[in-house]
Amino acid sequence: MSCPVSPKLDFGGTTPYEDYVHASVLHTLQQQWSKDPREMSFLVITQVMELYFGLLCFEWRQAQTELRADDLRAAVRTLRRSDLHLQALSAAWRPIARMTPTEFNSFRDALGEGSGFQSGMYREMEFLLGEKSASMLVPHRAVPAMHDQLERSLGLPSLYDDVLAALRRKGFDIPQSVLDRDLTKAYQPSAEVEQVWAAIYRGDDRDLLELGEALTDIAEEFARWRYDHLLATRRSMGSKVGTGGSAGVAWLEKRTQRAVFPELWTARSYV
Repeated sequence: MSCPVSPKLDFGGTTPYEDYVHASVLHTLQQQWSKDPREMSFLVITQVMELYFGLLCFEWRQAQTELRADDLRAAVRTLRRSDLHLQALSAAWRPIARMTPTEFNSFRDALGEGSGFQSGMYREMEFLLGEKSASMLVPHRAVPAMHDQLERSLGLPSLYDDVLAALRRKGFDIPQSVLDRDLTKAYQPSAEVEQVWAAIYRGDDRDLLELGEALTDIAEEFARWRYDHLLATRRSMGSKVGTGGSAGVAWLEKRTQRAVFPELWTARSYV
């Protein structure tokens, strides 16, 4: 049977592509607040970032499910996939980073007090990476669904918590005090956990080494995203106060100094 040369054009309604992607809805979500054409670029890129935030949260929850089932190979595949998403997320900074201060200021007032710092899904990302803080719930009180979601996430294990729990089930000496800590607080480095990772890196268990490297890739790419954010902000607005009322560059500089999965970095000194 020969295949048709031309694609099917009439579906008697919306196309299957539209039904699956909802493209017509997506393209109604860009509402400019100024007349400057550069604002559209900023707005679309910001929305793309939001979609990636949600995708990364989805992937890391999937990895948690696989870790809890002790399926380390599946978890590593998921983590590797999420690292590619992070790379794409970092690339999204480039058009914004190339804006001159004059170009950014041409529509900056339209943001008012709006800031990416107020993104609920980005906050969910940080919580999943172990950067917990109850005070970060405050900006979301007026959106009950988002606030409730973040409040639940605040008290749930992070991705790294599930990694450490899986290592303990495999017989590694992860302290019970680390697993039983207050999950609403930011993760703090542990000398015992550091030695576990050092032992893994001195060993020859490929699955565990791949797990460590997949997590390190994520930590590195997340740090790169934060640093690119800092550079884009420094280049477009210098040291002005941030749109959300923060110290702008000074605030971002402080955030870039914080590493996720800290023992994966320090353990390398003992290998």
